[in-house]
Amino acid sequence: MVAPPGPTGDRYRAAVTDTDATPPVQRAAAFMALHRPGDPLLLPNAWDEGSARLLEALGFEALATTSSGFAATLGRLDGEVGRDEALAHGARLAAAVAIPVTADTEDGFGPDPATVADTVRRAGDGGLAGCSVEDFTRRTDEPIYDRALAVERIAAAAEAAHGGPRPMVLTARAENLIRGRPDLDDTIARLQAYQEAGADVLFAPGLRTLDDVTAVVSSLDRPLSVLALDGCPSVPELAAAGVGRVSVGGAFAFAAYARLVEVATELRRHGTYGWWPDVARVRVTLREAFATGAGSRYDRRP
Repeated sequence: MVAPPGPTGDRYRAAVTDTDATPPVQRAAAFMALHRPGDPLLLPNAWDEGSARLLEALGFEALATTSSGFAATLGRLDGEVGRDEALAHGARLAAAVAIPVTADTEDGFGPDPATVADTVRRAGDGGLAGCSVEDFTRRTDEPIYDRALAVERIAAAAEAAHGGPRPMVLTARAENLIRGRPDLDDTIARLQAYQEAGADVLFAPGLRTLDDVTAVVSSLDRPLSVLALDGCPSVPELAAAGVGRVSVGGAFAFAAYARLVEVATELRRHGTYGWWPDVARVRVTLREAFATGAGSRYDRRP
């Protein structure tokens, strides 16, 4: 596997084939090596252990959690899950599959850099290969962290992600474009600052045009992750633009809920059972996915 260029690739490159490297180092190295600009990692977001196992069985090389999808399984909205719940959820998904898992740790579950660093360390302790930290405050008056503080937060997260015995791949998220601030210049400036602060992967959810994607890719020297939104360029187009990763956020979880609404509505309104052919097909796939047994090739002990 080819690691991306620059200091991030150098940090992980040797560990991919180093048999003496500790399992956590191998886990982070394997995950980072999957980020290939021009041949992007397709990173689906799982919302529970079953969906994680199924996505692994379908051939995906790594997974991410989804804060909105997980919240929905608890009957809550995005942002209503606490840190302990989110980290325990990420650890369960990491233990359920044999491929790297990265966690959506929202804003690090606190505004101060020390809290963010503690969240990242705890994510690594849970066996995760990576995590993301965003600059969204969840405040209506000031939805995005001041840039200086946001950079401090990413620097603290990077130190925690890279400095201990359980290294992780850190993704830094600039949230302007999906939080009512369509300022591409500020988004690029933030991503560049997060890169300099030590982030391994940069993410600006809300990029929808190929011109904007190309502008962001050309401004960075570390892999860019793109959220697959309705109307977003296709994966081949993103690959040609040099994107290193494509994820789906909560979309797969909500697509599953959409299908639930469809079949439940059929039963309630029409009293018919047109879903059974789909059930018969998916049962075979699930049986194969779930029969392999849990466990990871990466031992999570120190």
